Amino acid sequence: MEQFIIRFLVCNIFLSAIAGLLLLLKHLFRNHLTSRMQYGLCHPFFLLLTIPFLPIHKIQFSQLFVLLNTFRHTSIAQTDVLNIEKTLRIPMSDTADRIQEFGFSITQSIPSYIGIAFGILWLAGILAMAVFFAKSALHLYYIRKSALPLQNPAIRALYQQCMTEQKITKRIPVYSTAFLKSPIITGFFKPCIYLPIHLISDNVTAEIRYILLHELQHYKSKDAFVNVFMNLTGVLYWFNPVIWYLLKEIRTDREVACDCAVLKYLDENAYIDYGNTLIYFAEKISQIPFPFTTGINATMEQMKRRIIHIANYHPISLKRTLKSTVVYLLISAFLLGFVPFLTIQATNSNRFDFHEGGKTISYADFQELFGENQGSFVLYHNSEDSWIIYDKKYATTRLVPASTIKIYSALFALEDGIITPEQSKISWNKQTHRYPAWNSDQTLISAMKESVTWYFQTLDQGIGLEKIQKYIQKIGYGNQSIGQDISYYWGDGSLRISPIEQVELLQKFHSRQLPFSTQNIEAVEHAICLSATDNEAIYGKTGTIEIEGKNACGWFIGFIDNGADSYYFATYIENNTNATGSYAMELTFSILEKLGL
Repeated sequence: MEQFIIRFLVCNIFLSAIAGLLLLLKHLFRNHLTSRMQYGLCHPFFLLLTIPFLPIHKIQFSQLFVLLNTFRHTSIAQTDVLNIEKTLRIPMSDTADRIQEFGFSITQSIPSYIGIAFGILWLAGILAMAVFFAKSALHLYYIRKSALPLQNPAIRALYQQCMTEQKITKRIPVYSTAFLKSPIITGFFKPCIYLPIHLISDNVTAEIRYILLHELQHYKSKDAFVNVFMNLTGVLYWFNPVIWYLLKEIRTDREVACDCAVLKYLDENAYIDYGNTLIYFAEKISQIPFPFTTGINATMEQMKRRIIHIANYHPISLKRTLKSTVVYLLISAFLLGFVPFLTIQATNSNRFDFHEGGKTISYADFQELFGENQGSFVLYHNSEDSWIIYDKKYATTRLVPASTIKIYSALFALEDGIITPEQSKISWNKQTHRYPAWNSDQTLISAMKESVTWYFQTLDQGIGLEKIQKYIQKIGYGNQSIGQDISYYWGDGSLRISPIEQVELLQKFHSRQLPFSTQNIEAVEHAICLSATDNEAIYGKTGTIEIEGKNACGWFIGFIDNGADSYYFATYIENNTNATGSYAMELTFSILEKLGL
């Protein structure tokens, strides 16, 4: 909850800036946009407002930056005599990396208790807004119950005439009530118009016609739909003054657009009378209608702007309509261009929140061993419940797991019954691969040893994308997002995990804390065993990431079990020349030797 609130607050900073930018663009292009197009600019902005609440992390927008730089998808490769797999991925552009880094750097800098405090305050505000809406809804309910169908035959005939003018065929009932000061239209699925009784008795036929045309235009423009988004926005973003100011502007734009649409049905000589009708309501009342309704009334400031637009109204030419449409599309596209950026702010953080409280942690310096490589080494000593960490930044950064995921891919397949510890053979489909070891039937042991990618892809296909997602969530693997590509979710940037999380998960795996069969876990352990003696066994899995034809990133994860104690480790390295899983393994053994293990 606190992480969502922090990301939500961060998104609000950018949304406020975008809202300000939208207001500026509307002002700059006010002479190039029709009133309808001005009002229509709220639609792309409402889409941006939904980003923090959508499961948008399943969409890898960062890959869009990649596609601008590359059109090739690297193939799966194999490494040296150690039979360590290179798991390839689409290269991430510098642009995407900078945005991602910025995204998780700001979320990480905010303490979690601030998120909790703001979360409670935010929910309290939502509750208060809910109470307000509930009272308004109750008031509107009593008005509906007390209202009577319109009886005046002259006004009923006028209403039918207005319906015909606007080519509306849907039946929209009209009621009269003594509990309203201003006419309104309400109802999303079953719209109804409510007219104050004093309006019927005090006004001439022409004024009532203007009112009916106005309310019917609200229906014709589907303003009730926009009203839903405005009300929901007001509830969720109640604390944001910029958003509230923009909502006020949208209400004004809505009424201006409605006024201009009505003027199309009137003679030029009637424009003044229509404006006088608005002034009449401005003198009588000055309030925003119920949150669930739209009406002809508004605040004095809004009325002033509407009168000015009426006074300056001219029929819109085809040329201006086309010009306005082009400007509208360009501004909308510009606004929607912020979706990937907001997505990064709204997604699950790409940095693991490692709580250090109560833990025994030693921050070591292995720079001499890492050399030109950047990255991290993490070691957890089980019996002492202690940690050794090199480079906390990389240790908490969620990275593409590459072939290290195969430990759990195999476990999922065993648990799902795709294979069994006794029968794990999958026949080769005779498709020729560049690595001879791949061109034969495989078992779990041989496939893990030779990093036979097609074997694990076959397992994943048998399990299915939905089940894999559930398994990933079940064990709490990294960011718990696998995207939509079942054949490559472990390499396309969808699934990410930090070195610390790798270690924590391995500890749960080896200590039988994962909710899986002990027999199945033992089968996977047997498959990843690198060496074993009477006194000690070493287990591990590597992975290599290739970028632009170069081995740029490498993993080695595993654990040591000497019977009495266990050590769990994860090493991640990266550079611009030749960082591989095999080198990560060599580096790990050098560090373990230095630590006396």
